[in-house]
Amino acid sequence: MAAAQLMQCMEVWGGNALVDSAVTVAGLDAWVYSKPHGQADGGGDVYYVSSCATGRIARLLVADVTGHGAAVCDAAGQLRGLMRRYVNYLDQSKFVTSMNHQFVACSAAGCFATAVVSTFFASTRTLSVCNAGHPPPLLWRAKARAWSLLDRGAAPGAPACGNIPLGIDDYDDCSQFDVNLDVGDLVLVYTDSLIEARDPAGGAMLGPAGLLGMVGQLLPDPDPSTLITTLLAAIDGRTDRGLDADDVTLLLLRANGTGGGIALHRSFLAPFRVLASVARALAGRGPMSLPDWNLANLGGAAIPALSRRWRRT
Repeated sequence: MAAAQLMQCMEVWGGNALVDSAVTVAGLDAWVYSKPHGQADGGGDVYYVSSCATGRIARLLVADVTGHGAAVCDAAGQLRGLMRRYVNYLDQSKFVTSMNHQFVACSAAGCFATAVVSTFFASTRTLSVCNAGHPPPLLWRAKARAWSLLDRGAAPGAPACGNIPLGIDDYDDCSQFDVNLDVGDLVLVYTDSLIEARDPAGGAMLGPAGLLGMVGQLLPDPDPSTLITTLLAAIDGRTDRGLDADDVTLLLLRANGTGGGIALHRSFLAPFRVLASVARALAGRGPMSLPDWNLANLGGAAIPALSRRWRRT
């Protein structure tokens, strides 16, 4: 794998093609591996990473879209447009509901998706997670040196999770929860090919619990740079190359402890980056990447304490 690419402000990176790359955003290192089924140019798994105009907000998406071919490529392109539109939003709720409206509109053609959408706020090392019918991510705590499933059970006092795939129900609010990440903590998001790979001896699928047990035994002290390669090789070996039956995508995140403040030049340049997105939109070259108009976001770009207080509430 090549050296990690540093994400620029207002950048959206990703797609649905073959990739094995590392990127860095404020507060997070990320490793992305995706392999479409059957050596296709593009698969049903979609992955995106974005960074806001000031570098405070990183948004990450892994989605599994039904079908293959042109319809999935269209969905991947539309998701990129939504990532750009909401790149400067603190709260991911409108992004998730817009994704859902998009899939509801094409549900008559059988187009649905599961997804994990997460937003990392570097100032407080807070990861907001919305799971729309997707397999639960895995969480490794560096201090406890232990793996667990990342679901609402990891967020004390959180209400029950709907966990509804995109395109099933036309809702206007999404269910999400927050988890704080300490430096060195890992989050692994993956598509269902990992848990649906079958043991050739008994025919049983690995399942989330089986994947968690495998990771716990195989990677008790994980090295992020080799984790994905090691895990995929182990699953392939146990299931007689069972991963060949579907698209495979993994997104690994590590909290790196950077990005706690905002560089002065980033705060100064942020309005000009937003205006540039408006100019591109008016020229028909993409959506407007406007911020959500509230004190926490606009004021927080200049006075970080304002947006940190919003995240605590």
